[in-house]
Amino acid sequence: MGHCMDVKQIDAGDLNVGYIDAGPEDGTPVVLLHGWPYDLHSYVDVAPLLTGQGYRVIIPYLRGYGTTHFLSEETFRNGEQVVLALDVIALMDALEIESPILAGFDWGARTADVVAGLWPERCKGLVAVSGYLIGSQEAGNLPLPPAAELQWWYQYYFATDRGRAGYDKYRRDFAKLIWRTASPRWDFDDATFDRSAASFENPDHVDIVIHNYRWRLGLAKGAAEYGALEDRLAEAPDITVPAITLEGDTNGAPHPEPSAYAKKFTARYSHRTIEGGIGHNLPQEAPEAFAKAVIDVDAYQ
Repeated sequence: MGHCMDVKQIDAGDLNVGYIDAGPEDGTPVVLLHGWPYDLHSYVDVAPLLTGQGYRVIIPYLRGYGTTHFLSEETFRNGEQVVLALDVIALMDALEIESPILAGFDWGARTADVVAGLWPERCKGLVAVSGYLIGSQEAGNLPLPPAAELQWWYQYYFATDRGRAGYDKYRRDFAKLIWRTASPRWDFDDATFDRSAASFENPDHVDIVIHNYRWRLGLAKGAAEYGALEDRLAEAPDITVPAITLEGDTNGAPHPEPSAYAKKFTARYSHRTIEGGIGHNLPQEAPEAFAKAVIDVDAYQ
């Protein structure tokens, strides 16, 4: 991300958001959403492929990452799924963007799914790695077979005081371990990792990550004001906007089978498995395939 892709800041909702805004201001807007433990550099090679085709590309740091910070010390450091989606709506409002294409992976895919599921008028089209990721605390209480539970080891670790302290102390080592296990064939170098790991030094990072995973298991409460929205998400709303879902052929992170969620997408829809040892951080590992999905879903209108 060269000199023309400097991080800007804007007040949006509870946050002052750090974001990149690249490409022509009058281009079709695309909002690219990162996951954990990654940052906006997951899109370092996707962005120029899109801006080169005339798209306006917005890439925010999620709450708890990079230069995004809370406007008030008093605000609850909430990581539940609907709040991350409301952050995106607030950013779109602040930038006066009505209905962009939303694209993401990991937390970012879930967030894009939530916006599309609850506010389809705010999403022109959707690209979601690993498909339909909207969850609920009820679903989070259902046990999985042991081999599947093993993949979620960090979620159970984060449920403990020791896990919180361990993540805080070893957050870079933790992230590097997740990068390697989630993308076993991605040969990233130290400079690539360090560039993203700097964003985990955010003072709210640990609070947001721990709350996110504890909330999923019902071990932490969400904010009462968002209860009605979470109830709607617990009903697993269909996605009614045009969508393309993606999966890497070597994703080492927990993820559903595409056949399990295909029927959740009721507008024009397709799924693509990206081959060649592609893991969990799909936009950074396969930027051409990710950018092509964004461009193609734009044509699904």
